[in-house]
Amino acid sequence: MGISIVSKEVVRPSSLDVHLLKPFKISLLDQLTPTTFSPLILFYPMRNTHLKGTQISTQLKESLSKTLDPLYPFAARVRENLIINDYDEGVPYIETRVNTHLFEFLQNPPMELLDQCLPYAPFSYQPNPDQVPHAAVQLNTFDCGGIALGLCLSHKFIDGATASGFLRNGLQILVELAMKQEAKSKTRRFVFDAKAIASLRSECKGERVPNPTRIEALSAFILKSAMLASRSTANSRFVLHQAVNLRRLTEPRLLTYTVGNLFLFASAAYNMEHAAEMWLHELVARMKQAVGSINREYLKTLHGDESFPKVCEYIKQIEEVSTHKNLNAIISSSWLEFGFNEVDFGWGNPIWSGISGEFGSFRNVTIFKEIGSAD
Repeated sequence: MGISIVSKEVVRPSSLDVHLLKPFKISLLDQLTPTTFSPLILFYPMRNTHLKGTQISTQLKESLSKTLDPLYPFAARVRENLIINDYDEGVPYIETRVNTHLFEFLQNPPMELLDQCLPYAPFSYQPNPDQVPHAAVQLNTFDCGGIALGLCLSHKFIDGATASGFLRNGLQILVELAMKQEAKSKTRRFVFDAKAIASLRSECKGERVPNPTRIEALSAFILKSAMLASRSTANSRFVLHQAVNLRRLTEPRLLTYTVGNLFLFASAAYNMEHAAEMWLHELVARMKQAVGSINREYLKTLHGDESFPKVCEYIKQIEEVSTHKNLNAIISSSWLEFGFNEVDFGWGNPIWSGISGEFGSFRNVTIFKEIGSAD
């Protein structure tokens, strides 16, 4: 697959009044989050629309410009790791041509080539956050007229729910997994069909968890497989970090698309020595206990004068656990609720949504998402 850049520009909010808006204060969790780009690639066949070529690009840029009026922080820059300001800096917009047909590409998506559809390297640490845009768009047009819309969104203040709100409100269930290993790293895609998921859920049932969810069952299966595959290493423990959305746990409850990194990791540790004998329902029970510890009562301790030391203690615990020399850590995140397969810009839903080919400085990352109609 060959891909060539056709044009580069910056899309700014359509309103001239954005410079009058007050700075947007970022939260403590955002301040502690390093600047990296989360990727998403949406594939559209463009068969059911009269729009062609430049019309697609024009409509997309106009829509983006109007979306940036109410969602002005996406067009701004971080200043001194405290505020978001300068709302007319804008969003980089790149157009490319891809010299292959969309469906030929999707027959067996080459994971290592997905990054070429993105405007920035995904999950790579950005050392100068003041100069980094919060969003960037790349419109990739295939020979057949189909498109791949590549998006990079800064994780500095944009988590999965925030990204979903930006895309869906402005602009048979299976699961896809991407996992990156540290040595000779590769990103791989695994598809679990409904029958396989039902079988795993049945195997994960136990007295403590009588009705495990899809994510709990799949996480347990992946965790045990990784533990068994690592028995020959010197590592003695595995830790699973699961991202927990805080919006539904706050009082009062936050809106679904509230902006910010509003999640914490629930961590569960497992002893490698007993990996072969450990049942899946035991793994699930320990996961559920860890997730349950991040509740409304816990969040109340993060308010007031004691919030900063509490959050610093949490960050320190995660860091100590993840960097222990005799320990393997896996990060797990579910994108099932974000509706990325329903992002309709006026030409229907995407037939597939990809993530990226590389995970930058991240290691052992598992992302669950719905597959598209092309799978």
